Amino acid sequence: MRISAFLSESSILLHLASSHVEGVLRELAGALARAAPNLQEESIYAVLLERERAAPTAMEKGVAIPHGRLAGVSSMVAAFGVSPGGVNFNARDGASSNFFFALLAPENSAGTHLKALAKVSRILRSDALRAGILACTSPKQAYDLLVQEDERTPI
Repeated sequence: MRISAFLSESSILLHLASSHVEGVLRELAGALARAAPNLQEESIYAVLLERERAAPTAMEKGVAIPHGRLAGVSSMVAAFGVSPGGVNFNARDGASSNFFFALLAPENSAGTHLKALAKVSRILRSDALRAGILACTSPKQAYDLLVQEDERTPI
């Protein structure tokens, strides 16, 4: 599984405007809705928010992976956002989150969903990748870095 199968350059937001969880999820839901026009932004937001309230998706090293499954999603879709200043996303280590990789999967795709979460988690562990993304000036640059790291990362 390669992230290029579910992430597009047009779904990358290099400068998230929000400084709180709900706002970040709204921005990511908007990017996901643009990537999957048959879905309603409000439904996407509700799924992401429900999952976040059940258990925070922030990990260490400034990474959060908000995700959920939704009826009407035909295949995995993703959005990637960057908040250079960081957002308190309730990470276990107490650090702010800067990198947000939102995943939306079909309702009946538990296996694929879990594989995608694992893949994204492995890719974003790279200190060099995260530093490179912070230096990006265009979504294309960030997309290219993510795809390159994905190609170096075992499936």
